[in-house]
Parts: sequence; structure tokens; C-alpha cells
Amino acid sequence: MGVEAGAQAARARALAVLRIRSRALAVALLPAAVAVILLAGAAGDRLEGPVWDTARWVLTPFAVLVLLAAAGVALVVARARPAMSPTVPVTEEAAPDLYRMVRDLADRLDVPAPSAIALTPDCDSWLEDRTHPAHGPPPAEKHHDIAGAGKQAHRRHPVAPVLVIGSPFLWWMRVGELRAVLAPVIAGTGPSAHPDIAAARRFVRGLDAAAAVASAPRREPVSRAVLAGVGWVARLLLRSCRVHAAEMERGVAAAAAERAQAVDYGLRIVAQEQVGLAYAGWDRLLTRVALPAWRMGRWPSRLDAGVVAALTELSRRDRLAEGFASRLGERPACDLLEEPGTVDEAASLLAARLFHGGPAGSGPDWSPVDWSEYPDEVVDRKWRLDAARLHRVLDTMGVRPASGPAAPATGAPTLSRVLDHLADPGTARTTAGTAPADSPAGVSAASGPDTTPPQVPGAPDPLDDEDLSGTTAPSATLAARLSAELAREEAAPSPAVPSPAAPAPASDAAALWGALPLSPLQPPRTGRELLADHLTAMVCCAAMDTAGATPGLDWLDGPTLLIDGERTADLAPKVLTLIEDGDATPLRVWLSQLGIRPEKPVRLG
Repeated sequence: MGVEAGAQAARARALAVLRIRSRALAVALLPAAVAVILLAGAAGDRLEGPVWDTARWVLTPFAVLVLLAAAGVALVVARARPAMSPTVPVTEEAAPDLYRMVRDLADRLDVPAPSAIALTPDCDSWLEDRTHPAHGPPPAEKHHDIAGAGKQAHRRHPVAPVLVIGSPFLWWMRVGELRAVLAPVIAGTGPSAHPDIAAARRFVRGLDAAAAVASAPRREPVSRAVLAGVGWVARLLLRSCRVHAAEMERGVAAAAAERAQAVDYGLRIVAQEQVGLAYAGWDRLLTRVALPAWRMGRWPSRLDAGVVAALTELSRRDRLAEGFASRLGERPACDLLEEPGTVDEAASLLAARLFHGGPAGSGPDWSPVDWSEYPDEVVDRKWRLDAARLHRVLDTMGVRPASGPAAPATGAPTLSRVLDHLADPGTARTTAGTAPADSPAGVSAASGPDTTPPQVPGAPDPLDDEDLSGTTAPSATLAARLSAELAREEAAPSPAVPSPAAPAPASDAAALWGALPLSPLQPPRTGRELLADHLTAMVCCAAMDTAGATPGLDWLDGPTLLIDGERTADLAPKVLTLIEDGDATPLRVWLSQLGIRPEKPVRLG
């Protein structure tokens, strides 16, 4: 599909959407038109008689009600605030080279340049219309040159959309690669400037915003009933124009892609490969590195710089360093920013809000952390907090301290206490919905007194959780207790660790975004995962306190334990063996080989 063919298809679909709008208006005006005819007939002594009088008395109030309802729907559609992506705005003063590159691209593509540039903490780029009055005032007159209007700009000219760029692209890509990736995106400003397409998009966005307003929870029965009707009309119109709107956007994308073929075509193939790499590194950095910090009230302040480190490490492990060396010697796209560090920090805070639901700004309970401080401020603290929670749960279960001649007389927390409790080779594994044969409650006698899992909403039952089937009874019970304890902490978060479910501060932006996080990274951890994490944390604390190990940061795997400066990568299988089989021998051998003393007390969080 060529440029002209794609544009023509988009315009045809836009006209179809506008026809649906016109039909809806005609339906709303039809009763009023009939009522006017009846009233005019009465005034002219033409439509007289009891039948016409009855029709006038019935239809005139009905027409008024329909007009009022239509006016109400139109008012909600016009005033409803369309969804706007949370972004970090980038002014031309903060990135003159970036604006210059975008303007040059628009000139080569012969399309209006975007009215502004913003960054999103994600691996994607798009154009976003922010001309609705609720989105703020339009760009100042001096920015009209950026929009491609030049000195002949007039107020009647439509404002070009905002270019939203994925922030990881700026740090990982070279300038030429970013230019090639943005070319088809910027080319979309051409079809977007067509009046029919712009009007159709405004109509669809208004309906979508009105449906969202109608679905918001309200207590007042009158407003709830009125908005229910508005929502029904909005959803009906959305269903009617959904296919046409989708085909319109497809035509716009086809026209933009075809127009961009003439710009940096050869480089675009390489650039698309970098898009995939950036996405893989960004996803891994968020889930493995940023998420543990967010969960404890800290947010890494240089996430985009971390993407470069993660992908560089990935290239080294995959033996791709030679191929990347020449590429990394070129100018990075973040050089197009005047202060990359400030922009990275703002994007990192926004990422924490979007993917975890943290507060909008820094505070004593939500503070930034630099990568150099990450091992001590996040990894060490995370392990000790998890270890403290593990022993706190064991205390509530009445599990006795470790026994034996090497055990501390003070009853201080030790790794041996955990190993002795979980090591039970003779205990049958649990299965979903069944209890082990040696205990009617599904709990081994080694658990001590009061082993019935607490009834906390959201906490898994060790006998009904599919994830815990195949583990020993002590492991299943302890996992359920840990889940219950974590559920209690999230229901009543401590000041040091804000809950990701806590509502954001009330503001226009928060109301616009809705509930945060918008895109949670991972589902809640299962009982098996929680137990494995806490047992691993306890092992790491023992290693740090008795064998001189140190916390570390792996750019691809997150928190890691370093012994003599080397990463330990074989701990997880031994932890799972203890959880699933009750066999602590592999883990004890591993501890002995590394000089870790499980019977020695450890310092908790």
C-alpha cells in the first residue's frame, strides 16, 4: 500500500466514523424536528383534531427530553478528559539537538514536525494528541516553528501531536539508529493533520473518555443513573465505529511507513534489532534489579544507564562484545540531551510509579539509590529484612532454636534453626487438597505447637495451593505463614516500606492516570517462591556474617552473593531440594565447602 493509497484509505474510514457521529446527531434531533412540524401545523390550522393534539402533547415533551439527554451526552463527551500517557516532558532548551534532529526528519519527510517531545519509561515510541483543553494550554507561539508551520503559522492551524520516545532508546541506541527508528513515527504527523482524520480521532477519544467517566464509581444514585445512560450511549457509539477507527489507524500507519522508506532505510534494519535488545535488557533490569528495590522503598535513579550496563553484560556473556565494540564507539543518542542524568532520574521515578505504584516524589520512605550504593542499601537490607521475617514467623510457630553443642546459648537467630526445621526426609510430600499421612492437619510434628495456618485474606492454604504440592509439610506450612505475614504487612504497611497498592496522592495527574501501578511487572509471588526467597536470604546473611561474603549486583539477575569477589550461581538448586524433599545435605555440603557456619548467629534487619 503506497503513501497515497494508505492516506486515502484512512480518510475514507475517517469519513465513515464521522457519518456515525452525524447519524447519532440526526437520531437525537429527529423527535424535535417532528415536534416542530406538529407545532407549525397547529399554528397554520392544518394539523388539527384530537389525534394531532394528542401527538403534539406526547411528542413535544419527549422531544425536549431527548434533546436534554443528547445535550448531556454531548457535554460529557466534550468535557471528559481523554487518556494521556504519563511521560517526562522534554523542552527544546533541555534537548536542542534532539529537537533539531526531529525537525530535520520532518523536513525530509515533508510532514509537520511534532509540537513537543516527551519520554516514556518503556521501549516504544508513538505520537499522542494532547490538544484537549484538559491537557493544558497549547504550545506557545514560538514553538509553532517546531511544528513545521514556520512564520506563516496561524491559530486556525491544528497543533501537531506530541512525539513520545522510549527513554531506553536514548541511552542504548546511537544517534543514527534513533533517527531511523523515529522516521516512521514522525511520518505519521502528515495523515494526522488531515481535518477528517483529526475530527474522527477526537470523536473516538471523546467517546472513550466519556465511557471511562461513566464507569467511575459514585455513591450518589442520581448521578450514577445519569452517567449509566451516558455510558451506554458512549459504548454503543464506540462499538459502531470500532472497525472503522481501527482501519483508519491502520491506513495512517501504512501511509507513514511508506513515506519513511526513503529515510535511512538501510540503517533501519540494524536499528530494529537494537529495539529488541533494548526491550530485553529493560525488562530484565526492571524485574530482576529495580523491583527488589521498589519493594523496600528505594528507587534506582539511573535505570536507563543501567540498561546500557545490562546489555553490555549480555553481549559479553553471549560473546558478542566484538560486534558491539564498534557500535558503542559511535555517539549515543542520550548526548542529544543537555543533562542526561536529570532526565534519567525523572524517567526512573516515573517507571517506579507506573510499574510499582510508588509515590510521585522522593521522601524519607521513598528515596533514590545510586548503582554504587545498590549492594549495601538494597541487597544487604533486603536479605536481612527477609531473614528477620523468616525468624519472626518461626517464633510465632513456636519452632525451637537450633540444638547441638555448637548452637548459641542465647537463642540468637541462626541458619541451623531453619535447616533443622525444614530438614525432614521422612515426611511425605503434600499434594493439592490432601494432607500427609502422618498428620491429620497436614503438618509435621517438627513444626512445633500452633501449626495451623493463620486465616488471613489473600494468604494461600498449604493444603489447597497447587504451587505447594510436591513440597514437604514443614515447607508448605512455613510458606503459608510467610504469605500470611507478608499479606499483613501489605495491608498495614510499615513507614519504611510503602505498599505498592497504596493510593497515589490526590492530584489532577493521578486522577488522569487512574489507579497505580498501571502496568505491574509481575503477579504476586507464590508461596513456594516466597519460601525460596526467604531461605536464600537467610543463607546469604549467614555467608556475609560468618564467611566474609559481600552483597553484589548482577545487571541481568539482580541481587547476588559474592564470595572472594566471585558470584555464587549454584545456590538455588540446593534450596529447592530442601524445600521439596526435606533434604538439607546438598545445602550443608555447599555451606561447608565455602566456609559458611550455619550454627553462628546472624545479624537481622
